[in-house]
Amino acid sequence: MKKYIVVLFLILLSASCVSVKNYNKQIAGLHTPEELKADVDIVYHKLKKYHPKLYQFVSKESLDFKFDSLKKTITSPMSSTDFYKKLTPVVFEVRQGHIGISPPSKRFTKKEWKAKRKNFSEFDDLEFENVNDAFLIKQNYGIDSTIVGAEVLKVDETPIEQLLSEYKKFFSSDGFNTSFEDRFIALRFSSMYFKDKGYLDSLPITLKLNDSVFTKTFRRIPKDSIKNILKLRDSINNKDSLKVDKKVVKLTKEEKKARKDKLKVTFKNNRKYGYIRSKKLSKSDKIFTRNFDFIGKDSAVAYMKISNFNNGNYKDFYKEVFTKIDSAKADNLIIDLRDNTGGRLAEIANLYTYLTDKEHQFIEKGQSLTPFPFLKSMYSSNTSILGTAFNFLIISPVAIPFELLKGSKKDGIRYYNFPSSKVNAEPSSLNFKGKLYVLINGNSFSASSILSTKLHATKRATFVGEETGGHYNGTVAGMTKYVGLPNSKVKLGFGMLQIQSPHQTKENGYGIFPDVEIIPTKEDRAKGVDPELNWILNDIKK
Repeated sequence: MKKYIVVLFLILLSASCVSVKNYNKQIAGLHTPEELKADVDIVYHKLKKYHPKLYQFVSKESLDFKFDSLKKTITSPMSSTDFYKKLTPVVFEVRQGHIGISPPSKRFTKKEWKAKRKNFSEFDDLEFENVNDAFLIKQNYGIDSTIVGAEVLKVDETPIEQLLSEYKKFFSSDGFNTSFEDRFIALRFSSMYFKDKGYLDSLPITLKLNDSVFTKTFRRIPKDSIKNILKLRDSINNKDSLKVDKKVVKLTKEEKKARKDKLKVTFKNNRKYGYIRSKKLSKSDKIFTRNFDFIGKDSAVAYMKISNFNNGNYKDFYKEVFTKIDSAKADNLIIDLRDNTGGRLAEIANLYTYLTDKEHQFIEKGQSLTPFPFLKSMYSSNTSILGTAFNFLIISPVAIPFELLKGSKKDGIRYYNFPSSKVNAEPSSLNFKGKLYVLINGNSFSASSILSTKLHATKRATFVGEETGGHYNGTVAGMTKYVGLPNSKVKLGFGMLQIQSPHQTKENGYGIFPDVEIIPTKEDRAKGVDPELNWILNDIKK
């Protein structure tokens, strides 16, 4: 029996290697115009079939013309990457920010992945910011903190302005605002560069800090080397750790229980605050999604920074925070949604119950072109045979009746019922009644914009910053349909549900505009100044 298992394993391993080899050969080769035109037709067909707001920002006649024109330009064989670069700008004429397109990337065998995972790129440690007049290094999660605040002039030998202009073609905001493009490109610059150039062993970047211009090279290095450096840094920062005691101390039963209880508390807090593991600097550094503190004069102003609505146990966090605000009798609350690109609908609906004292409907029912958005999101043209069988046999029998109960149809429009679309939802007993400020910028997108729309329309908050990247009148998101194009292997993903607040504006295609517009500059960053937050604190003083 063991022999048969070994033989079967070797056959599967061999088939996997052949599959990887064939796939890489296909994406590296050239595709005929007929194959690529067929892929274009699949993209447009899927969008027309499942996207409920395809013609919200562009007319059908105009979009038909653009797709037809694209096919006419495909006259000779083309690589997958070149096809991706021609297709993407046309798709983004739809101007729906939740549409995503990815070029095919090289696949690796298990052996290759194992070797690859031993190294990482120092370039991945960088976080960028595009302020009003410069492209800056906002944070370095690696070793060299001296480059934080430096202005990026060139990546390799390409001027940063040229790269930014090129990469803006490969994503879109909801509608016509430009604030999202200016901000989001910094948030995703590393991944965009890797999509364009591939993973490089070294990457020189020309930087300017104060009056000094210099070049720093970022390498792919062994993970073990960085771990050792971080351990050394921890030991320097923590003097107690310099005292090395090689004796193995046997813990008592009570000590073991105390250690276990401490780990439980740490785990619970990590979930509550949304511990971001991928950006951990060292054992002594922790970054969280949700942060809260009292700031300002006499620490009397409640300040909540939410970087996204994606991870962790949000219910415990908001209950804890608003209990603290209530106990402190704070009159002012600042919610910082800058660079918050969205997340869970349930989370923002829960947060809103603490910001209103009225019964309310948070969002309307979602609009869909299919009665089975969840089920359709599970099926993709590049799903494996095993995955398709699992969806058909296990998921479908449960999903179909569930979605039929969730859905309805009125005046030819299909609706999908969310828990947060409930009419007369009740506010929390801990709801905050004081003065509310909301910080926004171009990366305040998706769920951030839905929450901002509700607060803006009900005149609940003063908004400071710049126009949100998300649309005032809602967004197409919720459940995502993934499509793998059979010839080029380019991947397409887009939302299938229109999600919107009951409040709408006549000005279509723009975000939530701030009551006080403030856009930071490189001078602000050089001085360590947060001009938007400072304006609010000064306003509270007055």
